[in-house]
Amino acid sequence: MYFFAVLVLLGTELRTVSSVKSSVTCTETTMTVAVERASYPGLLVGHLQLLKPGDTRCSFQSNSTHIYAVVPLSNCGTEIQEDENNLIFKNEITSVDNTNEVITRKCEVKVQFQCQYPKRGKVKQTFSAHRENVTVLEKGFGRFTYEFEFYPDSQYRNVISSRSYPLECQLRSRMFMQIKATTTLSNTELFVESCSAAPYDNPNSMPTYPIIDRGCDKDSTVKRHPSPTKRHFRFSMEAFKFIGLHDQVYISCSVMMCEMEADNTRCSQGCINSGRLGRHVRSEAVTQTSRHLVSQGPLRLKRSAESAESPVMNPNLNLNLVFIAGCLLAAVGMICAVVMYKTKMSKVKYQPLNAFESIPAA
Repeated sequence: MYFFAVLVLLGTELRTVSSVKSSVTCTETTMTVAVERASYPGLLVGHLQLLKPGDTRCSFQSNSTHIYAVVPLSNCGTEIQEDENNLIFKNEITSVDNTNEVITRKCEVKVQFQCQYPKRGKVKQTFSAHRENVTVLEKGFGRFTYEFEFYPDSQYRNVISSRSYPLECQLRSRMFMQIKATTTLSNTELFVESCSAAPYDNPNSMPTYPIIDRGCDKDSTVKRHPSPTKRHFRFSMEAFKFIGLHDQVYISCSVMMCEMEADNTRCSQGCINSGRLGRHVRSEAVTQTSRHLVSQGPLRLKRSAESAESPVMNPNLNLNLVFIAGCLLAAVGMICAVVMYKTKMSKVKYQPLNAFESIPAA
């Protein structure tokens, strides 16, 4: 059984939520959201976008009565959350004055929708929050497998379970990652040529943030950790988020295998800061594989609402509050003192002195 929900938020137009009629249909692989044309006159198909605009798979269609979109569970910027029993897929429709612009000041309507699936239900296995291993078959190297995983600390003893995805982290907390190649050939080594982050599960989408490029560390927080073999690559970096975009981050890396200690391979060249990459000298023997892409994610930043459940007061704010309270107490004390003084003085009555009490003239 699938559950769905739709929330309509209105901007500049004075319309009630109930006046915009929409619905969502959940299937094993998609969410189909539809908005009734009659409930919002003037709404144009060309002015609507999902969380991931620009993808042809995320376009809208219309007929005489509805505007609708078929949204894949694993694309179009769909966000994934989970609780103990369910997987929750969320997306939203936003109307803008120009879909080609980066900013807008005229957001008229926002339709948030979601589908909820029991974890024991029949969500298609083509989608998985945790990315599976990549198995490759290449001439000269046979069959080998790449594994990309996250670890809780620098000990790299226990891999984080696939059931924990999407992983939750806090800004600037350190993320520990390992890429491992498994093969029956002992004289091989792994080389990670590049790694990048993106808010979507597509390394070619924009924006992307370079972490490693041409074998060189690009992010200032990257640390490389000792690895047990040359077929392991361990590194870490501080968590971050994309400005103005979603809290989710996917990490993708371009990797390859080489014959260990062979000359003129990409692995032997290591970090190349500038200029063209060194050319691989062809030989009859195969000394390196082609490049392969491995990815893992998503990582999701903890929402501010979650941290609000146990608020922590800023120490500077505490000092300011103490100072203000002290000033207020001092002011109240001064006012009370003035009032008491005036009250006491008002009770003193002057009387003429008796003759014997008169002060003799000088």
